[in-house]
Amino acid sequence: MDVLKTRIEEAWEDRERLKDKPVREAVNRVVAMLDRGELRVAEPLAGGEWQVNTWVKKAVILFFPLQEMQTIEVGPFEFYDKIPLKRDYANIGVRVVPPAVARYGAFIERGAILMPSYVNIGAWVGSGTMVDTWATVGSCAQIGRNVHLSGGVGIGGVLEPPQASPTIIEDDCFIGSRCIVVEGVRVGREAVLGANVVLTQSTHIIDVTGPEPVTYKGLVPERSVVIPGSYTKKFPAGEYQVPCALIIGTRKESTDKKVSLNSALREHSVAV
Repeated sequence: MDVLKTRIEEAWEDRERLKDKPVREAVNRVVAMLDRGELRVAEPLAGGEWQVNTWVKKAVILFFPLQEMQTIEVGPFEFYDKIPLKRDYANIGVRVVPPAVARYGAFIERGAILMPSYVNIGAWVGSGTMVDTWATVGSCAQIGRNVHLSGGVGIGGVLEPPQASPTIIEDDCFIGSRCIVVEGVRVGREAVLGANVVLTQSTHIIDVTGPEPVTYKGLVPERSVVIPGSYTKKFPAGEYQVPCALIIGTRKESTDKKVSLNSALREHSVAV
């Protein structure tokens, strides 16, 4: 692993090194390991933090100039791209509904389900997760186990800069229809996002459950129930409403996850 990392770092500093066969082999091996789930762009640590493996992300970026454009035919469909499609779903135990597409270099764990959707290179999708119809999982995004990405959800990809954290949806989350989560935002375990919540690094995520509002940026705390909202902001031309996200409650730890999800949605009338 140290040899792979060294070769990737050297090629990152000097792209001429991509002409060397050992360097090309190192890049290809890293992407193959990502595809099999033996490496991750980011991985959870003890205490709830995440570690970004910057050198692995660099390998993904370096993989593109090594590939040539080619025609890919899948039944009546034709694609023209540099990155092959992921294959062998039956053996890896993933249900894939046509015309779902995952790129080579994305890892889909056994037991996941891809409805007609898209998963990009470098992404990690956990067991029991459903990527629902027209949902997209961007490059290097990390989607935990038993997550539901509802119809039309957009999980943004982050490739550059390499040190930037990817977008992360932790285990047991429910992401409602047409939600957008981008720019490396992290959604904590068991959180529920109601329909149409948009989260970027600059979005105010405001907990309104207490006597005073508490504002987060780039992070949805664990078990939060979140809906779209707005707040008043002054501009030179006057006062206007700016979109935000409102934390209006929490899922209870004492109940089964599925039951608590349904209860949270009913109690707070959250659209999904």
